[in-house]
Amino acid sequence: MSAFLMLAGVMGAAGQAGPPGVLAFSPAGSNGYTFDTGVVRGKLRADGMSKGLSSVRHVPTGLELDRSLGLCSHYRVFTAGKRYGVAAWEWPSAATLERDGSVMVHWPANSERPFELRARYRWATPNALDVETSVVARGTLEKFESFLACYFAPAFSNSLVYVQEQPHKTEGPGFLSAEKTLGPWLAFPRDNAATALIRDGRWKLPPNPVDWVVMPEFAKPIGVRSAPTAGLTAVLMAAPDECFAICTPEETDPHDSLYLSLFGRDLAPGETARARTRLLIGDRLSAADIMAAYENYLRALAAGG
Repeated sequence: MSAFLMLAGVMGAAGQAGPPGVLAFSPAGSNGYTFDTGVVRGKLRADGMSKGLSSVRHVPTGLELDRSLGLCSHYRVFTAGKRYGVAAWEWPSAATLERDGSVMVHWPANSERPFELRARYRWATPNALDVETSVVARGTLEKFESFLACYFAPAFSNSLVYVQEQPHKTEGPGFLSAEKTLGPWLAFPRDNAATALIRDGRWKLPPNPVDWVVMPEFAKPIGVRSAPTAGLTAVLMAAPDECFAICTPEETDPHDSLYLSLFGRDLAPGETARARTRLLIGDRLSAADIMAAYENYLRALAAGG
């Protein structure tokens, strides 16, 4: 399988269920959906809960891809000094199937959350899921952050981030493994301002506070989880200016997770912002394959994809 497969098809009308290989979600009751792109199949919003993709399998190998709380779910949401509940996946939400086969999830504002949050899930190719998260401020939001979470199956035992400089190496940017010797929980910031956000106290707010070890800055917002025995690679990537950190536990931790810190900016009342991300599942992707896939993604973003 190549790093980037060609588009297989698009849903024609909202509500139609597509056969395997069609790049569209199908309604499955209780405001949930299913999908089968021919490469991956599973559920979105199982039981109507906004926990991203779940029960995900790689069709050619039959390998389970997710565990726990799924892939591409919206977890912690912060502004400076404030955490909004436990996780966005616990908030009331609704979803609609769009005419292009994508699903739009909506979390309305309320007295406790002075913002609307939306997330659009769309299959770009049979092995690439695009998630566009948008926020509309209903009050002043200082240093807003939405933390996008992926929990992979145990087979995805290796975690890497594309950093500007690798410790003890001189060749410049490259993929740094999240080895246990680096610390238990690792955060790779975009720049000094991102480091300040990570350390501003938001991660000390309960429940489950995290003491991140700040790592080298990422060169591009690309994180990887690989399953060496199965030969599969999961790549989580983002638009350069819309993600301010990549986070992961050390790779032997049973969380088997990978996260993106999105936005990281102030928003005035009425202002809207978006953060675009992609999850790519590939077969034995090399570093060169991953970088080529990222450049392909940037071209798609520039073209409005």
